[in-house]
Amino acid sequence: MTKREITVLGGAHIDRRGRISDTTVPGASNPGTWFEEAGGGGFNAARNLARLGHRVRMISPRGGDPAGEIVAAAAAAAGVIDCPFTFLDRKTPSYTAILERDGNLVIALADMDLYGLFSPRRLQQRATRELLAASDLVLMDANLPPETLTALVGAAAGTSRILAGIAVSPAKVVRYSQSLSGLDFLFMNEAEARALTGAEAGAVEKWPSLLRSAGLSGGVVTRGGKAAIAFDRENACLAVPPALPALADVTGAGDALASGFLAARLDGIGLAGCLRHGIAAAVLALHSPFAAAEEMSAENLEQVLALVPEPQMLS
Repeated sequence: MTKREITVLGGAHIDRRGRISDTTVPGASNPGTWFEEAGGGGFNAARNLARLGHRVRMISPRGGDPAGEIVAAAAAAAGVIDCPFTFLDRKTPSYTAILERDGNLVIALADMDLYGLFSPRRLQQRATRELLAASDLVLMDANLPPETLTALVGAAAGTSRILAGIAVSPAKVVRYSQSLSGLDFLFMNEAEARALTGAEAGAVEKWPSLLRSAGLSGGVVTRGGKAAIAFDRENACLAVPPALPALADVTGAGDALASGFLAARLDGIGLAGCLRHGIAAAVLALHSPFAAAEEMSAENLEQVLALVPEPQMLS
């Protein structure tokens, strides 16, 4: 593996997760446990990519509060070069989720107004322009405003640079609508793919054509424990994740998949191999109680890779 220069722009905030201890009873008090850590789609991916051996810089707005200090400490612990712009009179964004006993999401609340201050003007700063120009991969997430995503795709465009996005949620993925044609890959689940296209695939094999019709040239659509599909301009492939006896937490699994996939792409691996690497990284995340698995490493990824079946090429 060759160490690459990566810039990530997007969410870096506080994740709060409550996990119900028994069968969920809606509309009632449920016994459970509470956990808090740094998170965010972009930040999870940044930490994964740094642990896979790359030089990663994270650009994100932050408040001047203790939550912001937690994020900064998490960046340092993972080896991410932290490049925030801080609003001392604001609070750091947060994501609060309630999980079932088995780790699946019940409901979540995102308090993320601060990301609205990440305007296109921020991309015009000399330091940011220089970082983008020197990057082999620019990764963004949909916590950024739509006009910023569009400006970022334009500012980072380059023939040898990979531009990729993380969907974050069905409500936010539509922020990519004006910038889809500039992305090499977008990582999403089926709910996010439906929100983006306004269509129902019916069969998973239909997603590449639907997303290409929307203007996207490459991406991955995940479906929990069911087959995931990846596509680029020429090809598409399908892979079934290995069955797992138990999940520590589903939080961050999609971000890990994006990280494993993109790390493989940076190494020149083909589409099917990238999907296998992405699924292997997601498996590591699913076995971890953290949104960005501390066990993420190139060595551990290679070991898990043996559990992931060869993808089926569709075109």
